[in-house]
Amino acid sequence: MMISETINIEEYNPYYKAYIDKASDVDILKGLKSNFDNAIDFYSKLPYEKHDYAYAEDKWTIKDILLHVVDTERVFSYRALRIARGDKTPLAGFEQDGYVVSGNAKKRSLESLIEEYKSVRLATISLFQSFDRETLLKMGEASGFPISVRALGYIIVGHENHHIQVIKQRYL
Repeated sequence: MMISETINIEEYNPYYKAYIDKASDVDILKGLKSNFDNAIDFYSKLPYEKHDYAYAEDKWTIKDILLHVVDTERVFSYRALRIARGDKTPLAGFEQDGYVVSGNAKKRSLESLIEEYKSVRLATISLFQSFDRETLLKMGEASGFPISVRALGYIIVGHENHHIQVIKQRYL
């Protein structure tokens, strides 16, 4: 069963359907925890010469991608927190390309990025563990579209799965 079959399209911007479809489990916490172990194993085993590799000019490196995944998770977890706590303020989008440029992943080791990933993911797991079913169904607005707390959880999981798939297909 695809995740999008269990979540209403009214709960998210249709742009995110591809990520929601790539979420690894109907249970958000299981998906977050499973991805935690899988991602650490995946990134830890990448050959050193691939860390700063980009498959084409103007494409991100593997380190850029990992930092992008971390940054995106932070933003989406923050959105989930705000909506879960009943904040009705519309939340702005963010410019992912600018984040990657400013992130300076090339100046960091992959190991340091993996450590940052671990910290962020554990915080995300802790946050989503605090949500009950009613909280997961709360709605807010982000980037000009309605979004639920649970959709944000599925997007975090599916977004990560998407980027690991891209690395496997185009970088290795």
